[in-house]
Amino acid sequence: MRDSASPAPSAWSPLRQPLFRNLWIASVVSNIGTWMQSVGAAWLMTTLTSSSLLVALVQSASSLPFFLLALPSGAIADVVDRRRLLIVAQSWMLGVAAVLAVLTLIGWMTPVVLLVLTFALGLGGVLTAPAWQAITPEIISREELIPAITLNAAGFNISRALGPALAGLIIAAWGVGITFLLNAISFLGVLEVLRRWRRLPKEGVAPVERVEGAIRAGFRYVRHSPDLQHILLRVAAFTISGSALWALLPLVVKSILGHSAVGYGFFLGCLGAGAVIGAILLPKIRQKLAKNHLLALGSLLFCLSTLVLLIFTQPVLIGVALMVGGGAWIGFLSTMNATIQMLSPAWVRGRVLAHYLLSFQGSIALGSALWGWVASHTSLHESLAISSGMLLLNAIVTFFTPMARVGNSDLNPSVHWPDQPTFLEPTSERGPVLVTITYRVKPENASAFTEAMHAVSRVRRRDGAIRWGIFQNLSDPEEFTETFVIESWAEHMRQHERMTVSDRHLQEKAWLYHEGADRPRAKHLIYAEANSEIA
Repeated sequence: MRDSASPAPSAWSPLRQPLFRNLWIASVVSNIGTWMQSVGAAWLMTTLTSSSLLVALVQSASSLPFFLLALPSGAIADVVDRRRLLIVAQSWMLGVAAVLAVLTLIGWMTPVVLLVLTFALGLGGVLTAPAWQAITPEIISREELIPAITLNAAGFNISRALGPALAGLIIAAWGVGITFLLNAISFLGVLEVLRRWRRLPKEGVAPVERVEGAIRAGFRYVRHSPDLQHILLRVAAFTISGSALWALLPLVVKSILGHSAVGYGFFLGCLGAGAVIGAILLPKIRQKLAKNHLLALGSLLFCLSTLVLLIFTQPVLIGVALMVGGGAWIGFLSTMNATIQMLSPAWVRGRVLAHYLLSFQGSIALGSALWGWVASHTSLHESLAISSGMLLLNAIVTFFTPMARVGNSDLNPSVHWPDQPTFLEPTSERGPVLVTITYRVKPENASAFTEAMHAVSRVRRRDGAIRWGIFQNLSDPEEFTETFVIESWAEHMRQHERMTVSDRHLQEKAWLYHEGADRPRAKHLIYAEANSEIA
């Protein structure tokens, strides 16, 4: 069955918020420039070399930074001021795009230099992506979050529809270098909107996380969240299977269809136009299909689009098939993106999105290199045939695998843990910290209690515990002691802020088995080093 949901606000209501509207418009313009650059780089490589592997590596060079640096980027997005981080990243991308334009215009471009500068642009992209997605809940109410995510996806695909088509025309008229120059100029609008944004500082009692610790905390959260892991695996399987179409399309257009850069831009524009149409139709489709059936349909339609590219050569038929493929692509990935954001609390959202981007962009990078290697050792037709078979298998598996339900999750901070009075106040870096909580449980409830507590263990581990256990007193069988270890006092203080309302309900379900008028008794112990003093 479909996930239940309350009546949603208008699909356009987030645009009434001036900051969101300005950022949305600026991002559409910037993404048009990015797609023009992407088309220009892919087409330029086909003029610099005939190697299928080098042409496919353009996509890998763009996506590889996400594979390498997505997790640090997500941690940074949760730790530092996101506005300042975005300004730095956008400025870097402007500079790299300008260098790319100049070297191309003066004729000094080589395949290696093109790959290096494409990789450098990807570095700016990986710094931007988690922070950009994570700021949406800051500037939009929770009720408007889903429409805002949908608008962001629609804006991206409007850019994908317009950018390639414009790039094809510009390349034909003035050359590839002008597309790179226009991409550099496109970053100015985003920088101006970010400069005008007066972001409120993040408030919190716990000490600010360091990047290294934040990376570990994000990894720990995903590691102990089966629903998130399921989403990441689905994204990787679909993206690796489908990346052949994206990586090999320029070679198909030039070598098999015999079209120029204008034709390549047209076909990429068909993918983008299909994605826009898909974003418009997606809400109605979601009302009729269960989530796993919607995802299976997306994988199946992208499989059919790849098959059309493999079998037929008529431009109109291929254009229609690519439009269907664009709609299927955005339907699958936007559903995954929205689901993962709805499953992520604010404190770790940037890091969870970084894992999502790692799964997506890393799969694009690996898949593009894989399909380029396969094509260079077999043929374009065989590569596309294998890709189609993998997409079909993915559709079958997805159809019979239900997705996580998000309708009943309340990820707002609960802040229900009372401050523990301590005679000694440790410094924030001291640790590890051992917390023990003692419960009284009747023998007939022992089994149900321990089962409920093992569900609570996932919360403890997600929020910071590096070890967890539940123990029964052999001398007093009604006494149970929960223990968990946190790496530092500061990290334990952060646990107090990380607990969500849903976490509290899960904890209360286990605590119902506790007997007595008093709450379960908690103790906090800190590791005592030799000759150490607590300050």
